[in-house]
Amino acid sequence: MQKTLALLSLGLGVVFGNPNTPVLSKMPPSAVNVAKGAVPSRQADSLGLDEQIWGNQNQPGDQQALLESIDHSLRYLQTSEAAATYQTYLMPDITVDRVRRSLLRFRQLVLSAKSAQELQAAVRREFTFYQSVGSDDKGKVLFTGYYEPVYKASKTRTAEYRYPLYRLPADFSSWSKPHPKRADLEGVDGLGEKSLLKGAELVWLRDRMEAYLVQIQGSAKLQLTDGSVMSVGYAGGTDYPYTSIGRELAKDRKLSLDGMSLPVMINYFKRNPVELSNYLPRNQRFVFFQDTYGSPAKGVINVPVTPDRSIATDKSLMPPAALALVQTQLPYRTANGQIQQRLVNRYVLDQDTGSAIKGPGRVDYFMGSGKIAGDRAGVTGSIGKLYYLLLRQ
Repeated sequence: MQKTLALLSLGLGVVFGNPNTPVLSKMPPSAVNVAKGAVPSRQADSLGLDEQIWGNQNQPGDQQALLESIDHSLRYLQTSEAAATYQTYLMPDITVDRVRRSLLRFRQLVLSAKSAQELQAAVRREFTFYQSVGSDDKGKVLFTGYYEPVYKASKTRTAEYRYPLYRLPADFSSWSKPHPKRADLEGVDGLGEKSLLKGAELVWLRDRMEAYLVQIQGSAKLQLTDGSVMSVGYAGGTDYPYTSIGRELAKDRKLSLDGMSLPVMINYFKRNPVELSNYLPRNQRFVFFQDTYGSPAKGVINVPVTPDRSIATDKSLMPPAALALVQTQLPYRTANGQIQQRLVNRYVLDQDTGSAIKGPGRVDYFMGSGKIAGDRAGVTGSIGKLYYLLLRQ
């Protein structure tokens, strides 16, 4: 989705790795079998125990969604793009063929296993675990969340719908650098009255912050005024690094980094709308969109991303489309509407990236579409572990 947010935009730090140094550490079989030394002792026995596949009395399982996500990765791994990418991958024992065979075998195990415990035992028996070195060479990984917003919009500008999303200019590849900044392209107020992009408007939204968040997430579903639904996706972006608006607010002592979340930031701008013109232009990076004609949100490897089964990592470092295991705290909505943090083990597919997701210590977790997914993504920000799983050689 080429998104830029996750909670990093709210003030969490960026960790950069050395692209010339392998960032995955192979765990010896004994460490996997007993999971000692790999994770804190209270989490050791749960490593690889993904109970969401089968679900429980309160929540249905998502086995079919996991299988479909695996199939998306397998489709990518058959492409010439995947073959070329893996030829230059830093770890010679992680090849496109081994990743593909690992996914095929894991798929069989998901279908044949009768419980999370049975799958966990088979995976520990047959697979090698490669742990991300993380941000501190001790496996510490910051997890944030992203989602696909659903907003109301109009194909024509009106007094209510005033904030545009723009198409990628036809001559964008010939633009000289440095590129125009955000304020040059949409105006300080976001209305684009004197925009260099005049005439390239794709659609208009009612709320300036909503339009900004679509740029941050990289895609959206839009409920149009004529009753139809439009989907938009990333088409390109200007050549500027991402600037965290949350960090800018904290730097100016408008908000504290402690307790910073997307809802907190949105609430601040609702109470102080004039501040949008002060802070949004500080993120000079600008994103362009295209009509995706109802197709689901796609990751950087051009396959659909799956809620709770797709992650985004730094693709200059991590193996695209590979099977991974995350162990961290993630938020879930309870029956009474509250958000509750739970320790999870989740098998996922590495299918996306983002301009704010840099280094071996960063993972962005795809929550899905709509308000509930947005509520979850907005309060995701925890430390955990990231593993890649490949069949033993």
